[in-house]
Amino acid sequence: MRTMLARINEHAAEEVEVRGWVHRIRELGKISFILLRDVSGMAQLVVDAGSSSGEVAQTASRLTLESVISARGRVAENGKAPGGFEVQVSELEVVARAEPDLPLAVNQDPDKVSLDTILEHRMISLRNPKILSVFRLQSSILELFAEHMRSEGFTEIKTSKLIGTGTEGGTGLFAVEYFDTKVFLAQSPQFYKQAMVSSGLERVFEIGCAYRAEKHETPRHLNEYVSLDVETAWIESEQDLMDLEVRILKTIFEGVERENAEVLQQWQAAVPSAEQVENIPRISHDEAKETISTLGGKKVYEVNPEGERILCDWALKEHGVEAAFIFGWPRKKRPFYTYPLDARTTMSFDLLFRGLEVTTGGRRINEYPMLLENIELFGLQPSSLSDYIQIFKYGCPPHGGFAIGLERLTQKILGLANVKEASLFPRDRRRIRP
Repeated sequence: MRTMLARINEHAAEEVEVRGWVHRIRELGKISFILLRDVSGMAQLVVDAGSSSGEVAQTASRLTLESVISARGRVAENGKAPGGFEVQVSELEVVARAEPDLPLAVNQDPDKVSLDTILEHRMISLRNPKILSVFRLQSSILELFAEHMRSEGFTEIKTSKLIGTGTEGGTGLFAVEYFDTKVFLAQSPQFYKQAMVSSGLERVFEIGCAYRAEKHETPRHLNEYVSLDVETAWIESEQDLMDLEVRILKTIFEGVERENAEVLQQWQAAVPSAEQVENIPRISHDEAKETISTLGGKKVYEVNPEGERILCDWALKEHGVEAAFIFGWPRKKRPFYTYPLDARTTMSFDLLFRGLEVTTGGRRINEYPMLLENIELFGLQPSSLSDYIQIFKYGCPPHGGFAIGLERLTQKILGLANVKEASLFPRDRRRIRP
């Protein structure tokens, strides 16, 4: 029976079988110390040429890094070994030999390797335990998000990523050949979320990819990313949505701290406490600009990336948390379906976290005449949105929602320099492989 490496301490003085990847090899005279890696962690194997069979010693001498091996032996206590125990090998088999020309050292600190090199050889760099830990934590975020949504009576949906028109006016779309016509990759599941709210489900969420054909080349942008989407009926304003996101973030942060303590320690990272999340300040868009202007020493007319960092620094100093909600965004800064508060502003919001916008959302227009008026105001053609308009023509409750960027949230939890580090196989202007 295979024993997980992280649990060999439970089998002291017993015979065990272990399998995994050769992470490191150290030769000391006739003794080979092999650091073996599997999904649970690492353990030290010891092959002593003086006491092992000639075949085992010969196999050990020919091992290459990242080869997949299987070994049997007795577990012995050794205070210098990882976890305080090691396996004294009596049988050794190379299951799949790795060629010696590794494109990068998997056992090296990734901080010493350029991001381009890491991404160029992504299939191999993901084997690095520290890099892989990013996606262990990200998996927890996905699980915790879904669990929380279900706990509040939300239904999970999966919507098409091939659409006939854009949700935000048709800009920034990737075109795709679809038989004898042209369709687009979805920027978001916005229209479908609203349709499902109107269908009678009332509360829905989706975890799925979104696509933006924007020619960015920054540490904060991806052209394909994972969106945690939420839509709910019977809200009055964006304040109800901010309340919901606070509850979601408390669940995520508490769970990450509980389930990923080792990952957080590895990256020297921490998550906000429940009390800190409750204390996230909510300021209007106008107040945000004033605060940025005052603290930045120059007049600003929009909340730009520098302004986002300034606001989070202000929030940390004044409220003890590196996050801030900005609500009341101008109509010109929001899609046509955003509910107007007055002639200038909307019931919409962003969440900034550690200097970066990680959430955008707001109340949607549910009143048919108002929607038609706004479509024309934005210079769009109702005929191109005929399917969408039906949602409201035949009755839709007041509702709204938001989307959390999974990679950005992961990036800011761990303090990663670039959002691409939080994407398994990032897609940007230059990268469409592997």
